Amino acid sequence: MDYQNDTEGRLKTTGAASLAELHATKEYILPDERMKHPVAVIECIEAIPCNPCETACPVHAITVGSEITNLPVIDIEKCTGCGLCVAACPGLAIYLKQKNYTTDLSFIAFPFEYVPLPEAGQTVNMVNRYGQVVCEGTVIKVVTIKRFNRTAIIHASYPVKQYEHVVNMQRLARN
Repeated sequence: MDYQNDTEGRLKTTGAASLAELHATKEYILPDERMKHPVAVIECIEAIPCNPCETACPVHAITVGSEITNLPVIDIEKCTGCGLCVAACPGLAIYLKQKNYTTDLSFIAFPFEYVPLPEAGQTVNMVNRYGQVVCEGTVIKVVTIKRFNRTAIIHASYPVKQYEHVVNMQRLARN
């Protein structure tokens, strides 16, 4: 199969992809309640020369392939949820998710390049892919990986009913 021709005509070139557009691709894989640990979710929608996610993955769960403009595909059975791909992605198009973090809460770990950074235990507004507030969440921890020192990874929990909609948090006001 000619992968490049398969993706032409269905890639979004402006704005954020809608859930319907993401569901229409084979690359968008959202882990369900069977996954007992966080798994990478990739919302890469542009066929551009890029593969840092593939090279960052220590277990080879992400495949771009020999054509560097292919969209990355995740093997959720291989993914350990380490998060190296999240910080490595220059397009901020990868995050980790777990549907049933607890009975009522889902988990997300997402890239965040704003200051100030939130603090563990802080209540924040969680947003969808258009930046619209959908619910409140609680920051679990903030991780900075030395190799990717300009991108923090925010770990947060939020209501499970908003599982597919939440992708980030609202930027905090500067003091």
